[in-house]
Amino acid sequence: MKIFLNIVSKISFILIAVTCVQFELTAQKTIVKGTIIDTSTKETVPFVNISFLGTSIGTISENDGSFYIETNLHIDSLSVSFVGYETQIFKIINGKIIELNINLKPVDTALDEIIVYAGENPAHRIFRNIIKNKKKNNPEKLEFFQCEIYNKLQLDINNITDKFQKRKVFNKFQFVFDLKDSSDVLGKSYLPVFLSENFSQYSYQKRPERKKEIIFANRISGIENESYSEFTGQMYIDINMYNNYLDVFGKQFVSPLANFGLKTYKYFLEDSTFINNKWCYNITYKPRRKQERTFLGNFWVNDSTWAVVKINARISKDANINYVKDLILEHEFDLFFDTVWFKTKDKLLVDINLMDKAQGFFGRKLTTYKNLNIDRPDTAHFFSSNQLNEAVIIDTVPDNDLSYWNSVRPEKLSEKEEQIYEMVDSVKNVPIFRTFTDLIYLLAYGYYTRNNFEYGPYFKTYSFNPIEGNRFRAGGRTSNAFSTNLMLYGHLAYGTKDNDFKYGLGALYMINKNPRFTIDLFYENDLALLGQSVNAFSEDNILASILAIRPNDNLLKLERYKIELEKEWFIGFSNTIRLFYGILLPSEKIPFQNTANNQSWSNLVASEISLKTRFAFNEKVLSGEFERVSLGTPFPIIDLDFTAGLKGVFNSDFEYYRVSLKISQNIDVGLFGNFKYSLHLGKIWGVVPFPLLYLHEGNETYALDAKAFNLLSYYELASDFYQSIYLEHKFQGLFFNKIPLFRKLKWRETVQMKVLNGSITEKNRQVWDFPSSLSGIYEPYVEVGAGIENIFKIVRIDAMWRLTNRDKYGIQKFGIKAKLQFIF
Repeated sequence: MKIFLNIVSKISFILIAVTCVQFELTAQKTIVKGTIIDTSTKETVPFVNISFLGTSIGTISENDGSFYIETNLHIDSLSVSFVGYETQIFKIINGKIIELNINLKPVDTALDEIIVYAGENPAHRIFRNIIKNKKKNNPEKLEFFQCEIYNKLQLDINNITDKFQKRKVFNKFQFVFDLKDSSDVLGKSYLPVFLSENFSQYSYQKRPERKKEIIFANRISGIENESYSEFTGQMYIDINMYNNYLDVFGKQFVSPLANFGLKTYKYFLEDSTFINNKWCYNITYKPRRKQERTFLGNFWVNDSTWAVVKINARISKDANINYVKDLILEHEFDLFFDTVWFKTKDKLLVDINLMDKAQGFFGRKLTTYKNLNIDRPDTAHFFSSNQLNEAVIIDTVPDNDLSYWNSVRPEKLSEKEEQIYEMVDSVKNVPIFRTFTDLIYLLAYGYYTRNNFEYGPYFKTYSFNPIEGNRFRAGGRTSNAFSTNLMLYGHLAYGTKDNDFKYGLGALYMINKNPRFTIDLFYENDLALLGQSVNAFSEDNILASILAIRPNDNLLKLERYKIELEKEWFIGFSNTIRLFYGILLPSEKIPFQNTANNQSWSNLVASEISLKTRFAFNEKVLSGEFERVSLGTPFPIIDLDFTAGLKGVFNSDFEYYRVSLKISQNIDVGLFGNFKYSLHLGKIWGVVPFPLLYLHEGNETYALDAKAFNLLSYYELASDFYQSIYLEHKFQGLFFNKIPLFRKLKWRETVQMKVLNGSITEKNRQVWDFPSSLSGIYEPYVEVGAGIENIFKIVRIDAMWRLTNRDKYGIQKFGIKAKLQFIF
């Protein structure tokens, strides 16, 4: 027994020792990382297949050519392969951290020549299976999901040359160039200037569709406006690769996973390997035609579920889009709960340059997703009942709480990223930086800021017209430094011909900012042009003077008082109550008289109360302290305005009721461009003189006005009941892109039509004599136009034809209108 026990103990000891040694060997982690470079071009190579030989462990290189792969298994070789390059095998020392800079040598045979398929292209079969299972694998198939999201945005100035850096103007900014770096992906030097981080909880409900983001923490370099915190969240920057079209700066690009992808892209089966322990096929794709808004890249798809595991997309170099020199997307997915494919990471890199070889910008975005939950909570009061997209900003985490930020970041910030926050704060304290920002603000908004006051708009400082002669104007408003709740504004003007002063003074107070609740008080005594569109240059704008087809002597003196109370119930839905009192004076050209009764009037007095309702479902906005910019909505926008004229109130002359309705919408139609319509209805009840009728918007300038009838004169058509429709289609180069050589201009086609119909009662026709140029609408007014936009990237020129009402003297039957526009 003793001998037996002794043998058993020795065997046991050997087994335990072997097990321990084996455990020790397998527990040693082997890490290989590095960069892959093309030996001929010296550029980095993305999407290269890297795997440990004899295992199912593999990965692919990132967009910048970098890769990282690790294992606890005992391995000795690393395989690197990619179509068009020679496959390489590297010996690996087990249990070590190894850095490899791999030079891939291209093979002589072109990609299209080495891919030979017998019968059907196998990539097509795989693609059809992807489309067949798209609904099942699309994350938005879920009735509900909730996850935690980390967003990181970075902006860099690129093309930073030594010559640029040594300019005298940067003498006091040299410290910022310590952060200068170069991009392995795009081959440009860059300087980081902005960084933001955002951690939030994102929730989605399918029926009824609702999205809600609770922003727990936000860290933005140099910006303290809460609205920008919302803008850096997920709902404003979200791309679903499973959609047929992907929105890139307002342009619709065909997704490589579109249902009709086979008509737009060529697909090739390149490779297969394990990714996250799942066997996957690698499909590359490229556009079938030039200059269409498409991508090129590759994706990996699982062989059993046909779900996309990883996809890389880069916009075509010749895509018809302005200023975007390059854009790269990368999305990664994983399987959760055995049935749900969901994003784990997405990256975005965009290169924007307004002019070739000049300084531009890199924009970078990294988003990671974790803690996915698909169990629907009690959502009765969780989602908003009236908002599709809702953002709630809590943000109680201080920027300097590094322990919190380190806990939510998927990876530690680099040393240079940490320095961006410090650099921006330092730059803000340099006086010349303030001068730079003031000049940029002046060009963008028209105001020059000095401490508590903003002078402007500068383009209204001087203008001219037949009534005032030379008009000189000084105006301005208080700045955000004065207050972020109260803004005072006003102007003083003088005409050298009429020797008369004009002036205005107002105050805007923000009772609440989110939701918006304001009160605006305004008094003005100045000239006005009745029947001018809200989109037109005001008559005291120098451009209105320069671009006038003929001198405008239709101006009338108007003294007005206005009180507006605007209440926003939620973003996209608001009411505005408006109290108005005005005194309008006649002119020599436009008298107030009734020759039949031998009567004349020295003025027109009107007191009004109005209620305006605006509804724009799912509208996204970007708000400043006082002003707001709409980022649009795919749904119709409805504006309903009801006005009552109060006779006898402050000696008001007339009693009337006016209702106006406008419905407008922008509709993206994919590769066929963008379609816009606007419907208008209006009705007046009561007996009123012509200044209180609908004076339909004319345009007597060479500028193209989207909200006016461009060949209609001022004071030409009036009505008390009308309907109008405006239709416009932008083809985004659909036809020009098909013409060889000509397509290199990247011009884009537009067509439009405007129709106006209406009537006027005999009583309203007889209250006062109409000016000689003014009449009712006796037949529908129709004008059409065809144009070219994107000329030199910023010019649009339209040829306009007037099809009806052509027998009047001095009208515009044909016209060429132009405008400057900044569009992608």
